Order: sequence, then structure tokens, then C-alpha cells
Amino acid sequence: MIHQKRRKELLSRLDDNALVIVCTNAELQRNADCTFPFRPDSSFWYLTGFTEPDAIAVFSKKNYSIFLRPKDKTKEIWNGKRLGAEAAPSTLLADNAYSIELFADQLDTLIDDETVLYYDNNSTNSLHEDIASADGIKPLLPHLSEMRLVKDAKEMENMQFSADLAVNAHVQAMTNVKPGMFEYEIAALFDAEFKRNNSTHAYTPIVAGGANACVLHYIENNEVLKDGDLLLIDAGCETEGYASDITRTFPVNGRFSEAQKQIYSIVLDAQKGAINCLKPGEKVNKAHDTACSIISNGLIGLGIINDDLPLNEFYMHNTGHWLGLDVHDCGQYKLNDEHRHFEAGMIMTVEPGIYIRKNDKIDPMYWNIGIRIEDDVLITESGNKVLTQSLVKEIDDIENLMRK
Repeated sequence: MIHQKRRKELLSRLDDNALVIVCTNAELQRNADCTFPFRPDSSFWYLTGFTEPDAIAVFSKKNYSIFLRPKDKTKEIWNGKRLGAEAAPSTLLADNAYSIELFADQLDTLIDDETVLYYDNNSTNSLHEDIASADGIKPLLPHLSEMRLVKDAKEMENMQFSADLAVNAHVQAMTNVKPGMFEYEIAALFDAEFKRNNSTHAYTPIVAGGANACVLHYIENNEVLKDGDLLLIDAGCETEGYASDITRTFPVNGRFSEAQKQIYSIVLDAQKGAINCLKPGEKVNKAHDTACSIISNGLIGLGIINDDLPLNEFYMHNTGHWLGLDVHDCGQYKLNDEHRHFEAGMIMTVEPGIYIRKNDKIDPMYWNIGIRIEDDVLITESGNKVLTQSLVKEIDDIENLMRK
């Protein structure tokens, strides 16, 4: 019923004679006769709840039709059951269901001179070429993203569960890491925790020891973890399509050095300051501005930032992003060229960081320190709720946990 409600809500935002076409993805070949694990297109999933590949939903205020793979006895023996057109109407609450093979032939009958077609070519379904040839197409995502930006109660529940699983995996990493292990051994802890709970990674995890933490999207995860180095882990879970996104940084040997403590404390202060900015009515850019100010002042105090080394040498990304069905979820940050205000139900990450690569202008005790701290934050009516609050991030708490 929730998907039916979402389709109705979307149509209420569009022209009275709107026709919406949403495609999901095709399976992608990995090699030979193997495919990558399939994931539906996020918007298609949001509006239909259907998780098979090669499907197209077409709906208006008068009718909801879905085109999907036909039943095939031989293919189902090899690859599993298909819903099929006969069972689809009752299962998906559709008025009509057809084989996907009929879509191109049916397209002309779905569109008349009065129709306003809303469609985005954002899937890997090859039939988008048939749709793209239609006249007068309007983009759907600007309307749909505003709906997806504000989460309902079920979405919040899914995202809290996803966050809890990711928290558990991060705790396992902190309590199991030892000098001499490889990054991939720690990554395997996340694999096991997520799969054990019928979930998966929301994105390719970053397990970065030492200087690797200064590479923002390091995903090789194949080097040895050294005594005295920090380990930055950016890893989140996906459950029922919804993502969590967490980063923690901690010492491989369980004890922060003095230099590491100095940089870590600046990042933690910046994160706390940014989280305090996430509340209804506050502009979305204030969190980033606050984090930048705290980091800048902290690094100036340590003599790291100067006229030759500005802030963007050490902090070069935004402080947060929308989170939902996609890790970098849809939704505008500006409306009419002005930064928008937070509303209850929005969920944003808060992830300031400092990355100090080897540089002869900087005291060597700071070299190769890369620190990011990231939590997932729900905007509430009265302020915010940190969905990942249970994962330790204070220096003393991290060291105490790692001693157990």
C-alpha cells in the first residue's frame, strides 16, 4: 500500500494529465555468463516495491500498468522464479500487467495528444530509447526527489536498522584490529556482519591504514596495518534498499599518539559543531561553514595552516550529503538559488575530515594523518537524532573499547 500511496502523492504534484514512466535496471554482465548482483533503480523501487530486473512502470491518475519479464519455465529453472504478468496486478496493485516485450508496441497507445509525459533516463534498461523518442518529455526527478528527501516512518525504521548493523560492524573492527593484519581482513568483518543480517554494503568500503587515509576514495583495501598508524574506515550498510554511511578513525594499536589526538580533537569538535546546526529552519550550508571554521582555527593554532597552505589543502570535501535509498541521495541543496532550510524527516550525513599528506612545510609528526568522523543524522521536529549515536567516537571511549 505504501507504494500506491507514493504514486498518488507524486501524481498530485504533476499536471492533471500527467503520465509517469519509470524504468528499473537490467542485469549487468560481469564476465562470460555471470552477472553482477542485481539492484533495482532506486526511484522505481520507491514507487513500485518491485525488485526484478527489466521492468517499466507506467501510471497516471486513471491507470497503473507494469511491464515485466514473462514467465519462462526454462529460465526459472536456472535463475529463479519470475512474478509474471498474470500475478503482477494483485501482487503489485496494478490495473494491468504486460510482458516487457510488448512495451515498444504499447507505447503509442499509452500516450495521446493531451498527455504530459514525465520520464528520466536514469536506468540501464535498453528500452529507454523507445521512450526518449517521444515528444514533450518533462523531467520527473525534480518532483520525485522532493518526495524522497523527506522520509516516512517506515523509511526511518529501515535506516535506523541499517545504521545499527553498520555500527555493530564498526565495533567489531575496533575490537579485532591488530598491527600486522591486512586491510582486507578488517573489510571481511563488514562482509560477514551485513550478509549475516540479509543485507549488503551500501557502497564499496574504504579501509585505509596510515597514508592511505589521505586518499579520499581509497578502496584497494589490500595493505598491511602498521603499529602507530591510524585506520580510517568508511563503510555503510544497505537494508531493504536504504543506506547507512559511517566513518570512524582509530589507532591500529589502540592508542592515539599526541599528534593524532590533536588532529582528531579538531575533527571531532568540527563534527559536533556541524551536527548542532542540523535542525528545522536552519540553512543546510551552515553545518559546512561551521565545520570549516572550526577546522581552520584548529589547524592555524597548530601552525599547519598558513599563507602557503590554505584550508583546502587539508579539507577538500563537503561536510555532508543527503542519505536514503542512495548513499548520495537525491534532493536539491538550493531552491531558487538560495540554500534551502532543513525540514523534519530529512536525513543527512555529517563527515568533516583532515588529511595531512607528507609535506616538508609541516612538522613530520603530522604526516600521513588522515581522519574523518561521520554520522547519520535525522532532522526531527525539535532538533535532530543521530542514528549512529551508539558508535563511540570520543578518544577515551575508543581506547577503552579497544582495550577490551
